[in-house]
Amino acid sequence: MSLLARSGGLGPLCAATRAVLPGLWRGKYFSSGGEPAENQVTPMLRHLIYKIKATGPITVAEYMKEVLTNPAKGYYVYRDMLGEKGDFITSPEISQIFGELLGIWFISEWMATGKNAAFQLVELGPGRGTLTGDILRVFSQLGSVLKNCDISIHLVEVSEKLSEIQALTLTEEKIPLERNAGSPVCMRGVTKSGIPISWYRDLQDVPKGYSFYLAHEFFDVLPVHKFQKTPQGWREVLIDIDPQVSDKLRFVLAPGVTPAEVFIQRDEIRDHVEVCPEAGVIIQELSQRIALTGGAALIADYGHEGTKTDTFRGFCGHKLHDVLTAPGTADLTADVDFSYLRRMAGGQVASLGPIKQQMFLKNMGIDVRLKRLHGRSHPMDACQSKPSVSPVAGFGELTWR
Repeated sequence: MSLLARSGGLGPLCAATRAVLPGLWRGKYFSSGGEPAENQVTPMLRHLIYKIKATGPITVAEYMKEVLTNPAKGYYVYRDMLGEKGDFITSPEISQIFGELLGIWFISEWMATGKNAAFQLVELGPGRGTLTGDILRVFSQLGSVLKNCDISIHLVEVSEKLSEIQALTLTEEKIPLERNAGSPVCMRGVTKSGIPISWYRDLQDVPKGYSFYLAHEFFDVLPVHKFQKTPQGWREVLIDIDPQVSDKLRFVLAPGVTPAEVFIQRDEIRDHVEVCPEAGVIIQELSQRIALTGGAALIADYGHEGTKTDTFRGFCGHKLHDVLTAPGTADLTADVDFSYLRRMAGGQVASLGPIKQQMFLKNMGIDVRLKRLHGRSHPMDACQSKPSVSPVAGFGELTWR
């Protein structure tokens, strides 16, 4: 699994056109996996070409942001990209066990931090709502434990299409949704188990309060800046129009220093790095909230500890896809640098991990849960055993008695 930020209660824990240098760098992930789409001029490609002609080459971060979340043509905005018919599959779409164990984890943390009278469950980028649905099922099955706790669900989602799918997955059909496109709370309703649920486009719009935050495969799609080390120093990788082919994009290097270079560590030894300022802003917001009002944040993603170099890649139809080909038709992603997230959290909260997801789930008792499922017993029978005491569930070995 990834990074945990935790606070036990109130207060802080102690614990313009630019010149370019062409052809000096090429990305590694240029396998389309199917028929070449070199001549596919998508609406997003036209938009990007106009933009570059007007302002000059753009950063990889700007490219990712436009391709994925442009309000009119963005990949995430108006499509369902998940599942077998989409471009990728996430853990909750494969098995209910993942979400069930996360549900147990949240209850465990709620109990460990004093059983607060109320808590918010906040998910960033909830996909189809499958993960939240599995967590809510655990909350219902362990209702006797949570009966005196006032719970509310808060989903942060930029995609209108996915918001609608989440609502179908999670809410009670008999109670109509309240919709207000101009409000920070763009939708509001009640889950099938009677819990209030709200949708937001931005984390900052979510009310502050004792909260558990969940980000599953969320940080890996945030825009990254890419840098290459050259004899002249660090140079940012930009995206420009190929002078040989007018409807094709290419990577180039900036001729001089660019603003995002400040995010590179002074003692950096790699020759190629990716930095994600937006991830840092979100981590700082989460840390400030947790330090102020209590709670925890659990982050699960593909990532590393500041060791990888070029991880920028595209996926279309479950296959690797050239990141510059047919923009707007494929998902774009880059591995998360957890060492950077930890630095951004600072000393406001305690940080644990990263830990491999396999180990986290094993520590949470997935082996026991699988045996119960295959034995066709009650879905939550595994929870009736008492685990040995661990400082934070999932981040230490769990022994069932």
